[in-house]
Amino acid sequence: MGNCIQNHKQSTADIAPSYYITECPVVKLYGSPTSSLTSYIRFALLCKNVSLHFLPAETLVIQCGSDTVSGSRETLLRYIDERFSYPPLMLDRAQFDQMTPVVVVAARLQHASLNWHLERLVRWAEDLAKRGGRRTIDPSVGSSRMEVRKLAKSYAQVLELLLEHAQMEERIVFPVLETADPELCRAANEEHARDLPIMNGIKEDIKSIGVLNVDSPVYAEALLNLFTRLKKLQKHCREHFEEEEKDLLPLLEAADTSKEQKESVLERCLEVMEATHSHLFRFFIEGLLPHNAMKYLDLISMYSDKERVASMLHSIVE
Repeated sequence: MGNCIQNHKQSTADIAPSYYITECPVVKLYGSPTSSLTSYIRFALLCKNVSLHFLPAETLVIQCGSDTVSGSRETLLRYIDERFSYPPLMLDRAQFDQMTPVVVVAARLQHASLNWHLERLVRWAEDLAKRGGRRTIDPSVGSSRMEVRKLAKSYAQVLELLLEHAQMEERIVFPVLETADPELCRAANEEHARDLPIMNGIKEDIKSIGVLNVDSPVYAEALLNLFTRLKKLQKHCREHFEEEEKDLLPLLEAADTSKEQKESVLERCLEVMEATHSHLFRFFIEGLLPHNAMKYLDLISMYSDKERVASMLHSIVE
């Protein structure tokens, strides 16, 4: 699974030499399948290089060798990180808990996921363009047309994430900052609008490629144009995210608001981004490094609708 959980076949380049491979430790996790805490700990273990066996039970317990561990979320997460050191899951948690407003953390993590997915799309389109649409050596990708359909689906998901993120900022974050710096907020809104023609153009490009003759020179040229457009969108988004993190988000950090007000802003942000936090949640989490994914799950856990929290966390471990 992207950066967090592997759910696809490894390429030859990803396979380690036989002398380097060590046997994964077996971990048994007991807990309620419907509990958000169980799903949270289960996800943390799936990020590690372990052989995980989940067994439904009333009490949440981790067993590994002679170790039997239960307790709070922090206790279990700390045990997991100490017992299985890589990848680390608890980086920067003190700063996140005490210093930075939660909506700022959420925005930065969303930027990180979007950047990762855009980079993946650009590399994919570049590879397609270099091959001129000829079939890849990886049989799991399928024919050229099948591969383009898969790329189209992935782009549609990224596009939905991008649009929801922009909507969240325009409807909730920017109005909070309007009194602090209206000109800065206006410029950020204009940048959102600027990229809409590029986004829609890429969608139309992919549709056109889907009906072209794979063996024609026009097909190869269309793939190259698609790569160029995706690269341009990636550049615009990266620059826009960097500007927001440099100029806008610090204003939120400096705003004189109570903890309750900051958490209320986060709650409204999560509600606006409905698709990101439902059917696209697993896809979104794929774009984060493990410690950032855990950080985002911590944010989600603050949401007042606990049934929705449990559903979201369950969706990334099943």
